[in-house]
Amino acid sequence: MAGMRDDETRELTADELTAIEEKYDEGAATRRVAPQFGKFLRIIALSFAGYHYLTAGFALPADHWHMGFHLSGLFILIYALYPMVRTKSAFDLKTSGLRLGGVPYFDILMMVLGVAAALYLGFAWRGIPVFGIEEQTFRMGNPNGYDMLFGCILIVLVLDIARRTLGWVLPLIICVFICYALFGPYFPGILQHPGVKFRTFVSSMYFPQEGIFGVTLWVVSTIVFHFVLFGVIAQRTGLGQLFIDNATILAGRYTGGPAKVSVVSSAFFGTISGSSVANTVSTGALTIPNMKRLGYPGHFAGGVEAASSAGGQITPPIMGAAAFIMAEFLEMPYTTIVIAAIFPALLHYVGVFTVVHLMAKRLGLQGLSKEALPQLAAVWKNGWASMVPLIGLLWVLFSGYTPYMSAFCGISLLIVTGMSRIREPLTLIYAVLFISFVLWKYQGNGFDLTMSIILCAGAVIATFNPQPRIRLLEMGETFETGVKYALAVGAAAAAVGIVVGVINTTGVGFRIGFMVTQGATALGSDLSQFFVFGSYQMFTVEQLTLFISLVFIALACILMGAGIPTTALYIMLVSVAQPALAQLGVPPIASHMFVLYYGVVAEITPPVCTSAYAAAAIANSNPFRTGISAFTLGLGKVVAPMAFVYAPVLLFVSSTGFDFIEFSYTATSCILGVVALSSAVVGYLFAPMGIIFRILMAVAGLVFIAPSIQADLIAMLIAAPAVMSQWLARPRSEKPDAVV
Repeated sequence: MAGMRDDETRELTADELTAIEEKYDEGAATRRVAPQFGKFLRIIALSFAGYHYLTAGFALPADHWHMGFHLSGLFILIYALYPMVRTKSAFDLKTSGLRLGGVPYFDILMMVLGVAAALYLGFAWRGIPVFGIEEQTFRMGNPNGYDMLFGCILIVLVLDIARRTLGWVLPLIICVFICYALFGPYFPGILQHPGVKFRTFVSSMYFPQEGIFGVTLWVVSTIVFHFVLFGVIAQRTGLGQLFIDNATILAGRYTGGPAKVSVVSSAFFGTISGSSVANTVSTGALTIPNMKRLGYPGHFAGGVEAASSAGGQITPPIMGAAAFIMAEFLEMPYTTIVIAAIFPALLHYVGVFTVVHLMAKRLGLQGLSKEALPQLAAVWKNGWASMVPLIGLLWVLFSGYTPYMSAFCGISLLIVTGMSRIREPLTLIYAVLFISFVLWKYQGNGFDLTMSIILCAGAVIATFNPQPRIRLLEMGETFETGVKYALAVGAAAAAVGIVVGVINTTGVGFRIGFMVTQGATALGSDLSQFFVFGSYQMFTVEQLTLFISLVFIALACILMGAGIPTTALYIMLVSVAQPALAQLGVPPIASHMFVLYYGVVAEITPPVCTSAYAAAAIANSNPFRTGISAFTLGLGKVVAPMAFVYAPVLLFVSSTGFDFIEFSYTATSCILGVVALSSAVVGYLFAPMGIIFRILMAVAGLVFIAPSIQADLIAMLIAAPAVMSQWLARPRSEKPDAVV
């Protein structure tokens, strides 16, 4: 673009991208330590990764030991790598008599206490007679002095590691829940309850099945960690670049090519990454400078990338941590959640894609030249092997095996793909070890014949990978990076377990849910009189109550999502939404998906929208304006949850059943609604659009989302004047352009 400085469109270096990720992804910035202490932490991180990897494939220990080991690793690494107070100098290497390898002795003490509290439960599970500790079964609800000591230590330190990795917002909200549990009699109205005794509270927070050692920590330590590790290693072995190259080939030559590449590559990359910020930095490093060179404004280029990347947590097959926890809450196979998420994710990307296309048409932007596009043959000739681990993981996952077994097979195939080469016989040891594992499982009836043949074939095929081999030291660094990526989500899962324990103990979720529905019913009754025309009633009180309840819950998700990880937000709010929406007849999976999607929307909603801020840093644009662009681009994700609450058929697996004709009609209606909203956002459909017509298209888009023939007819009547005027005003020279 004429007059644009080179420094505004240049591609950032790897170090600059790492600095951006550390700034906006609170879990990415870590303290520098002395070389010797760094070696110790490397051993801990690799042991942590190795333990989870091996137990996923061979056998999980008892829950109290397994989660205790996971928590121990979190305490050691977080207290070593994250300072007590976040300042610019806090991350620098400091050596003094009050530090060990650059880590203050206070943090070392907290580390030791945390490990002791995490492992105490395992040692005391069967009782320790010499200390007068009975078997755990006899101590439930009646903790002894040791239980109280280590329980209190664990509660405090879990809140502290959440604060160090994620900031103050989440711990403060959890403290409110703790106060509610302990001081129930002092709360007003329906929120009042008898209160939980302090000893009972500590016992319920500490012992397994609820509280800290509950479902959230179990899911993260048993499933989520492995998929985070898979995503990091997959990117290292070239799968991320393969996605970007293929997205460029698919979409780069069309109108607004680089922006469409951003959407497609983020959708691809989202299949292996549950992190919005990591997705933004990884794909945005290439797509944002290309968009700016083409002529997109910087804030819009950053907004496109942030909105696209935010879809990573809702894009099957490997979604964010919340999706795995949802499967446990609903007691459904994870594959069921994956199937349910297909159309909502598609609707999100259709919305972003449409806005990008219309903006490109409005600005008159062209696609990339043929010379600038990667060659399909060359891309696949060099990168085909990167797909083998993903195919293996999905095959195992959709064959009915546990998510952690599928992750084990996927990671194993990644190791083979990255490190074994047929032309270097000694490196084939990795392939031989995995094939031996598969044959061992087959002999023990763990794998059937078809599965065994596919996995063995995948390991053999992967050794023909034409890419340069990854050395053992490099793979170790990749595993270490994967561990660091998982620390923040582990801390959040442990801390938010306290919220789950409080909700189960006090029933506050049902109380707040009742308040939501009562308030919505009262407001719906008041508003219903405005929709009565003689004997005709446009909306019933029940319909208005459901809509208002959805709006209340959506606003709560967006407001509370400021600074809270999606996983923690989902756990807290689904406890409120599920009882409220169940009373209104909404299927459980629809209400859970509703909360998850609005939790993700919070990531691109100003004023706190970390993905947009990371994109703004790459685009060199105003962060707040970039956040506004990301939010408007993500309107598909804003309206999608409303659609599948009203029409659960869009989730495929709802208890209401699946009807193809109903699905096709409802899906078409929703897509039309998203297109109408997108044209209103951009102010362009076939030609520039005035404010009146933009309002009409926006209203029509919202009405289209309501899945009924009556609503669609009304929406078409509302949109008709705007569409007709756009069609008549379109440039005469305009030729049909593929919206691809």
